[in-house]
Amino acid sequence: MSESQPTPGSQKRSALVLYGSETGNAQEVAEEIGALAERLHFTTHVSALNHVKADSLQSHTVVVFVVSTTGQGDLPANARTFWRSLLLKKLPPTFLSGVRFTWFGLGDSSYPKFNWAARKLYKRLLQLGADEIYPGGEADQQHPEGLEGTFIPWLTDLRKHLLEKYPLPRGQDPIPDDVQLPPKWGLQLQSQDAFPDSEPPTPKNTEDPKISTDIPDSYRLDYDQRPIHDGLTATLIQNKRVTPASHWQDVRHFIFTVPDAVSYAPGDVICITPKNTPEDAQSLIEMLGWEEQADQLVSLVPSDNARPIEDLPAPPIHGLESHPKLTLRELVINYLDIRAIPRRAFLSSLAHYTGYEMHKERLLEFTNPEFIQEFWDYTTRPRRSILEVLHEFDTVKIPWQHATSVFPIFRGRQFSIASGGELKRTPEGGARFELLIAIVKYRTVIKKTREGVCTKYISTLRPGSTMKVQLQRGGLNSSVGQLVGPTMLIGPGTGVAPLRSMLWEKAAIVKSYQEENPGVDPPIEPTLLLYGGRNRAADFFFDAEWQQLSSLVKLKVLTAFSRDQERKVYVQDVIRENFSLVFKLLHDKGGAVYVCGSSGRMPQAVREALIESFQFGGDVDTQRFSRREAEEYLVGMEKTGRYKQETW
Repeated sequence: MSESQPTPGSQKRSALVLYGSETGNAQEVAEEIGALAERLHFTTHVSALNHVKADSLQSHTVVVFVVSTTGQGDLPANARTFWRSLLLKKLPPTFLSGVRFTWFGLGDSSYPKFNWAARKLYKRLLQLGADEIYPGGEADQQHPEGLEGTFIPWLTDLRKHLLEKYPLPRGQDPIPDDVQLPPKWGLQLQSQDAFPDSEPPTPKNTEDPKISTDIPDSYRLDYDQRPIHDGLTATLIQNKRVTPASHWQDVRHFIFTVPDAVSYAPGDVICITPKNTPEDAQSLIEMLGWEEQADQLVSLVPSDNARPIEDLPAPPIHGLESHPKLTLRELVINYLDIRAIPRRAFLSSLAHYTGYEMHKERLLEFTNPEFIQEFWDYTTRPRRSILEVLHEFDTVKIPWQHATSVFPIFRGRQFSIASGGELKRTPEGGARFELLIAIVKYRTVIKKTREGVCTKYISTLRPGSTMKVQLQRGGLNSSVGQLVGPTMLIGPGTGVAPLRSMLWEKAAIVKSYQEENPGVDPPIEPTLLLYGGRNRAADFFFDAEWQQLSSLVKLKVLTAFSRDQERKVYVQDVIRENFSLVFKLLHDKGGAVYVCGSSGRMPQAVREALIESFQFGGDVDTQRFSRREAEEYLVGMEKTGRYKQETW
């Protein structure tokens, strides 16, 4: 065996952990696996899949793939280049011979193609000759204990397997959990070395954001200067509440513009990276004793300056290593997700920063796989934030130099674009984006009010504010043929946003056809929109537009308002009330279905109602399907792209 392919138990043991991540969850899982491998003395590298070449995998003792599923069973954007490289027809079945791997998938079982991306990758690796050394695992967003419910047992068993298959040399033991792994990147004052013992005394003050009380719902004028990768500088034009003040939910209609022409399609998303409030940042600074350094300029630097630049791990925050003017306070406001629900790895790291044994023991107890229920009850169930954890474990004092290695970094939140057709452009030739967003605010089981970090951030912005946003391709992938063909759109609540984009896109196609063919009816098939909400008077979003569009795109709207009558009515009930109509549209006309909105029970209930429509919707007995035939017909629609789901 060559030197690049070490034998089990040899001194050269390396682990490559690769992730395909859309919202950051798979990356966090990959980093936790990487930390486990480090504790087993593997030379470890964690990277996005697109940053490696497939022919380099053999040089590592073990490779771990962590992949989330997005869209209609697709790999995330930061994994697609790697995936395409595995699909080349010229690759022989021995191309990955000698690669030893395992894998972990992140998915949502409310989607028809649950964990499809990870399963596709797994099968292709085997086809190319790679060797699975440990069975893969799958996480389900619908699991009662969340991601950790399946990840923790899988990770615990993986550790045992790696120690058995790749034993440590005699006299060497794994690095215990109570011994801290060295940070890979750290902060330093701009005039001193990394991880200094003392700091210069002169603070640099920053201005408070401009605040006005004349618009209580949107009071902050903010100018986002962060170096966000592939970011567009968008100007906020409208921040308007579209539900009554008395309604239980605050839903906003946002409009943004960018000066340059940018193209996008129905189903595409805008990714917004939130910020913390200055008040939350100050609270953290005071809790951790960072007041003296808070307003001094800092730099992000690698901990090991001796390593060649190509061997350095990726910085925790893109572009920050070259940021010329960054204070610690700005870092906390703009980059650290201090309102996140803590993961096990975070609680484990906190234990290294307290000398109080009771706190240390309690924090480490939460990370013990045997106490997963206690961990869940303390963190996710009450939605307890990192700030609250630090307040309760007040003996924890994290050095400011370690901030980027301890705290999770803000990940962008995705919102479906609600504009399409003529709504996509500004009169000046720029691009226009509209979003329909429910502002997250609720009370938990411990009677605490919780607010979504991102929706709170954008809800307070005044028109005129600028934001760095990312335009990302969505998973609906509607062809022109599907846009003009028969379609059934199902979108309760804010799920109607991408469907509105689709309807305006249909209207633009019709108008263009009419201009080119005066007096000729456009060849467009009917569209059925199923809209669900609580009250027609409170949350029937874009009601007037549906009437306006119906004259152009042959639109029929059916509604389900659950609280407007004694019996609760949902979109799946409306399907059952219209079996014949649904059957003709989807079966007889070969139409397509788009389901958008909240994940969980709604998509599954809709799916069941559609299966029943194929059983009972035919006009005559010869058209009707058995249960098995109805299920097969729906699966066939999925395979041919006629059934698409985008839920969150």
